[in-house]
Amino acid sequence: MGDVKASGRDKQPSLSRSLGLTLALLYGLGVTIGAGIYVLIAPAVARAGMHAPISFILAAPIMAPSAASFAEPCSPLPWAAGAATYVRVGLRSNVLALVVGLMVVAAAIISAATVSRGSAGYIQVFLPMPLDVIVVGVALLMAAITAWGILQSVAIAGLMTVIEIVGLLMIAIVGAANVPDIAARLPEAWEGLSDTTAWTGIMGTVLLAFFAFTGFEGLANIAEEVKDPARTLPRAIFLTLALVTLLYVIVVWMALLAVPLEELGATAAPLSLVFERATGGSPEVITAISIVATMNGVVVFMVMGSRVLYGMSVQKLLPEVLGRINATTRTPLHATGLVAAATLLLAVCFPIEQLAESTARLTLIIFAFVNAALIKMKIDRVSAPPEAFIVRPWVPVEGLATSLALLLAEFVYG
Repeated sequence: MGDVKASGRDKQPSLSRSLGLTLALLYGLGVTIGAGIYVLIAPAVARAGMHAPISFILAAPIMAPSAASFAEPCSPLPWAAGAATYVRVGLRSNVLALVVGLMVVAAAIISAATVSRGSAGYIQVFLPMPLDVIVVGVALLMAAITAWGILQSVAIAGLMTVIEIVGLLMIAIVGAANVPDIAARLPEAWEGLSDTTAWTGIMGTVLLAFFAFTGFEGLANIAEEVKDPARTLPRAIFLTLALVTLLYVIVVWMALLAVPLEELGATAAPLSLVFERATGGSPEVITAISIVATMNGVVVFMVMGSRVLYGMSVQKLLPEVLGRINATTRTPLHATGLVAAATLLLAVCFPIEQLAESTARLTLIIFAFVNAALIKMKIDRVSAPPEAFIVRPWVPVEGLATSLALLLAEFVYG
């Protein structure tokens, strides 16, 4: 396997291995849900209309093989900078590892910027201030939480995740009680699929839906801070993917039935509008939950980006300063500061849909490299511990094929 970890750092403070399955799962759910359904319902509906649930259903199986490809190397390579580490070992290239690692960091930063703008849209419901001013405040506050400590930041993110899941369940339950003909209108989701125009909208939305599912791969980047990563991380990855698929399809369908398409596609606070129309009540509670959910997404993406910078520094792919751990917080403060500054810059300069699409494209390229790396590991018979999660050889092949196919489809239909 080679010496992946850099030597000579034994005297430096190390990351704290303090996260069990519950907090790891909440981290995965937090980064996925906060970055997805609370922010992207409106642009998804604007593109695909009543076919939007199909886009989310198509995105889930596209993610599954790549999820498995991220889960297997967690056992033999349980270190920060997961994707970059996998590529370095599998493809035996420091250059490719650096490129992939920087793409992961870029995706995390762009995602944090995306969700910062989404959070600001909800905050404006309560606080009528310029959007960019709110974005700056959100990014700085979440950066401070990220720098505080991994147990503290993930525990706070975990609490936020519970709150955001409660919000989605509220929409599903209250909507089911107040929106008529939920089941009877299901055929509308697949009416008109023989029309090429419908598929153009669906495939154009799949990339946004794909972004809504991204997040599980971030679990590989906190591997050095997870207890028993060989068992914990694969379980957290697959539980995250299964739970968010169920939640997304239910909530998207409920939104489509509760609010006219044109109105839903144009709003900056979609779930607040859905709750108001489905219940006839005040949207303040669900708006507050949406703020918590989106802020949570910012925290977990900042954690992801900073840990990848740290991991690549430890592997001597980036300057040593980014790998320094503060003795008090046990977090990489220099790396966190860099991620926060870049997040602020992007969040105030680009619209949310453009940011989301850029993240999705980067993530697909990263997935392709990780699947290719696992294919090469299997060819080279890289050893793994007995308790390791192992996938069949065809799984990374399918993951590579689906990632490349979605990139091609986005080029054709985008």
